[in-house]
Amino acid sequence: MISPTFLDGAPSWVDLGTPDLEGATAFYGELFGWDLIPGGPEVGGYGMLTLNGRYVGGVMTVSDEESPSAWSVSFQSPDVAATAAAVERAGGSAAFEPMDVLDFGSMGGFTDPAGAYFGVWQPKEHPGFGVVQEPGSFLWAELYTPDVPAAAAFFGSVLGWGTDELKVEGTDYTYTTVHPAGAGPDASFGGLVRMGDVPSEAARGPHWLPYFDVADVDATVAGAKRLGGTETLVAMEVPGVGRMANVADPYGAVFAVMRPEPRQ
Repeated sequence: MISPTFLDGAPSWVDLGTPDLEGATAFYGELFGWDLIPGGPEVGGYGMLTLNGRYVGGVMTVSDEESPSAWSVSFQSPDVAATAAAVERAGGSAAFEPMDVLDFGSMGGFTDPAGAYFGVWQPKEHPGFGVVQEPGSFLWAELYTPDVPAAAAFFGSVLGWGTDELKVEGTDYTYTTVHPAGAGPDASFGGLVRMGDVPSEAARGPHWLPYFDVADVDATVAGAKRLGGTETLVAMEVPGVGRMANVADPYGAVFAVMRPEPRQ
């Protein structure tokens, strides 16, 4: 699973773009117990989401004309400018050029060759997540892509990822997991999925999907529905992995929730 020690190439942040900042923060506050630290004009109104005082992600207002409401995942880099050059060499493109964010760090936004957006964060004063792998915090990231080997090659070139093939217990399905350079399968933080394998996600095109740890998947899904969200992928049990479901918030941003089985 993701390491809270911030390895280069691993996820270090997630953020939400939403058309209704107040409504979205109320939804996630009730669902996960998050609080909002509002952002000032110096950061364009970008707010920080916290769980018991620890950072879990960020949120900003986006209009429907700018972008659909969505979650995005950012990965740590020691040099955003070098990562931008690597993205271009590997056939990706820049959604926006690398920039400094006050003294917090430097960021860049990119799309892979299939069109999936991802962020990159070079930390300074702000390292990233304050908590992971606890109920209400980030757990895992999944890329939905039309070509898993091509995606693995791209991110291997850009962020140095290694991959492993995981046979899902009791099935013929093989899941491709990813881990930082120099680490092994125990440091895996995400997976690569062929879009056609999950029709509900394929309809959204290539994209990254964040998973949040929860104590009870079914109760969380029921809570999301009560708060105006929808279940986009019915809760399922994956032997040896855990119970999971996909949910859309009231504004259409999709995320997954999971109660992982204890690691052996």
